[in-house]
Amino acid sequence: MSKDYKLVTIFGGDGFVGTQVVQQLAQENFRIRVAVRRPDLAGHVVPLGNVGQIIPIQANIRNYDSVARAVEGADIVINLVGIKSQSGKQTFEAVHELGAKNIAQAAKNANVKNLIHMSALGADVESKSISSRSKAKGEKQVLKAFPNAIIMRPSLIFGQGDGFFNLFGAISALSPILPVIGAKTLFQPIYVGDVATAFSLAAKGKAKNGTIYELGGAEILSMRELMQEITTQTGRNNYLLNVPSWIAKSKAFFLQILPSPLVTVDQITQLETDNVVCEQAIKQKRDIKSLGIKLTTMQAILPTYMWRFRKDGEFKKLETS
Repeated sequence: MSKDYKLVTIFGGDGFVGTQVVQQLAQENFRIRVAVRRPDLAGHVVPLGNVGQIIPIQANIRNYDSVARAVEGADIVINLVGIKSQSGKQTFEAVHELGAKNIAQAAKNANVKNLIHMSALGADVESKSISSRSKAKGEKQVLKAFPNAIIMRPSLIFGQGDGFFNLFGAISALSPILPVIGAKTLFQPIYVGDVATAFSLAAKGKAKNGTIYELGGAEILSMRELMQEITTQTGRNNYLLNVPSWIAKSKAFFLQILPSPLVTVDQITQLETDNVVCEQAIKQKRDIKSLGIKLTTMQAILPTYMWRFRKDGEFKKLETS
C-alpha cells in the first residue's frame, strides 16, 4: 500500500479485541503492523485487509528493544495486551506495568503521534485485586512517558470468542447448576465491535488526548442477571446457586495452579467490586457515548453465538416473554 496511508502498530492485535480493531482500521485504510510474540500464529488477521496491508511482526513487550523495533516509523501505536492470570514470566507486573511502560517510552522516543492504551474498568491503585492495581500502575507509567496518550477502560466485553458468556454457556450445557459468584456485583457489558470502534475513532483523532475513557454498554446488570441471561440464551433451566466469595476463593486457590486455570483468587476478588462507568466520566464526557457510538445490545449479539450451547443447537426455539 502507499506510504501516504498512516502506519499503526498494534500490540496484541491478534486477540479477541485486537482482531476487531485490526479489521476496522484496515477498512479505514491504515497500514497495520500486528506486534505479537508468535507471528506464525497471527496469520488469521492478514486476510482482514488488502494484500500487504496487514503484517504480523515479532515483539515481546517485556523487552524494550523488541518494542522499539516494532514502533519504528509508526504514526500511531495501540497497546491491547493484557492477561487474566499470571504464569511464569507473564506476571501482572511484567505485562501490565513494565510492558505498558516500554511501549509508551518507545512510542515517545520514536516520535509517534498518538498512543492508545487499553486498560480496564476497575483499574485502581487501591484495589484489592492485584490485576486491577497493576493496570492502574500501568496507566500511570503510560501517562508519565506519553502524557497525550488516550486510555480506554472497557467493562466486561462480549462477542464471538469472548471468555465470559462462552465459558458459562459451556458450563450450563454440562451442569444443571450454574455457580453465581458475586451475585449482586454490577457490570456494564459492552460489545467488542463497539470497543473496536472507540479505538478506531481515537486513531482517527476523534478522541481527546490525555484522557481516560470509560467504556460501558447499553445495560447495567448484576452477576445474577447475567447468569439468567445465559440460561435464556441457551434455552436451559439451570439452577442458579449463589456461592459466597470465601468459598469460591478456597476452591480457586487450588484451581489457579493449573496451566490454564478456570478461575483464580484474584479474579474472584475483582467480582467483589462493581464494574460500571462512573458518574464523573459521564459528566466529563469520557464515556463511549461521548464518542458518538451507538451501543449494540447483548440481545442483538448473544444469539449469534450462544446457540451452540442449546440442547438442539440453532434449531432450538427459545421461549420469549
